[in-house]
Amino acid sequence: MAYWFVFCRGDVLLERRTDGTHTIPSGEQPPIGVTSDTHILNISPMDDGTPVKAFAIDEVGDDPRYEMCGLRQSFYKLPLPLYLKAGKAQELLYWDRNTRFCGVCGAPMEMDTDISKRCPNCGKTVWPQLATAIIVLINRGDDLLLVHARNFKTDFYGCIAGFVETGESLEEAVRREVMEETQLTIKNLRYFKSQPWPYPCGLMVGFFAEYESGELKLQDDELSRGGWFNKHSLPTIPEKLSLARMLIDDWLERNKSATIASGHIKTTELR
Repeated sequence: MAYWFVFCRGDVLLERRTDGTHTIPSGEQPPIGVTSDTHILNISPMDDGTPVKAFAIDEVGDDPRYEMCGLRQSFYKLPLPLYLKAGKAQELLYWDRNTRFCGVCGAPMEMDTDISKRCPNCGKTVWPQLATAIIVLINRGDDLLLVHARNFKTDFYGCIAGFVETGESLEEAVRREVMEETQLTIKNLRYFKSQPWPYPCGLMVGFFAEYESGELKLQDDELSRGGWFNKHSLPTIPEKLSLARMLIDDWLERNKSATIASGHIKTTELR
């Protein structure tokens, strides 16, 4: 028996249970038909040892047992271990699709291990790569700095974030991004936690920091609006699956004396 993570244009195949819940299809054979051209990837097994396999399809059939669901929305339908494994499967399928040919000589690549490919012509070996990004929640007393990026699809405010550049540390990336996007300097920078972000192949690294100096001036080409928001009156904040939301929730919990009730916080969630 194995779990089968089947993707079609970014959506994952879910199996409907009779009790109204969802799971990932499992069995000895794929839940839908495959062809000789279907590349089935072996993914690291579940914690209980259950094998995991993944493949991509171009079209979805009509079977009442199954439904297609966006990967982000599957966070609200799947048990957390299956959602996280779906993210890993999606990242590896993305890597497989984008490494069909050798970047050195152009020859077709071949699988070497479950997570590496080797060029049979020149010997070039490639592994899945991560795009590492930092995200930081900055406070000034009881006020939080929250911003709305121009690429946000809904009307929520999040934290300052950006990709780590070659040759810099995570801490240097935080200070640079904060300066570039807000013209502020920060102090007491401290690590919170990290999170895989398979959209399509990211790793988010979260930090807390405190305001030190500067006049807030937003970077117009990346941020549409933003400012300091008192913990008693927050704007709409991100969905629960995001590291930005985890940062905000953790800060509010640790500073909950006289903090607004959670029911007064507006949130946006992708359902």
